[in-house]
Amino acid sequence: MQYKATSPEDYISQVPEERQATLKKLRKTVKDNLPKGFEEGIQYGMIGYFVPHSTYPDGYHCTPSEPLPFMSFASQKNSVNLYHSGIYAVPEIHDWFVSEYPKHSKRKLDMGKSCIRFKNMDDIPFDLIGELCKKLTVDEWIAIYEKALKK
Repeated sequence: MQYKATSPEDYISQVPEERQATLKKLRKTVKDNLPKGFEEGIQYGMIGYFVPHSTYPDGYHCTPSEPLPFMSFASQKNSVNLYHSGIYAVPEIHDWFVSEYPKHSKRKLDMGKSCIRFKNMDDIPFDLIGELCKKLTVDEWIAIYEKALKK
């Protein structure tokens, strides 16, 4: 589902009421745990966390006018989805998350390359997401991104 939001607060106000508390808690979890330097805003129609142009002027190579994306989340039709670039780009982070997930949730992990889908709002592992947020600093993410671009 695509929302026409101009701010994270606006985005959350547009999602179904039964999901708003979950998204507020997810947003707080990310903001409380993401290393300094990432900025929050609306990116690609979702609540996103990115490296601002003031830190990385080149922006995202596909769309240089966009800041370098790192993490985001969205309310979709059947799930809340969390996107984390480190899970896709760093095999050690992926493996860590996959091995830790069963310790935090009774449900089967529903995951794509960088997307984690949560169909049951009551079973989102907020503590694990908080730990995931701490895995990469802005400088580490830029270095990983630039290394991948050079390949």
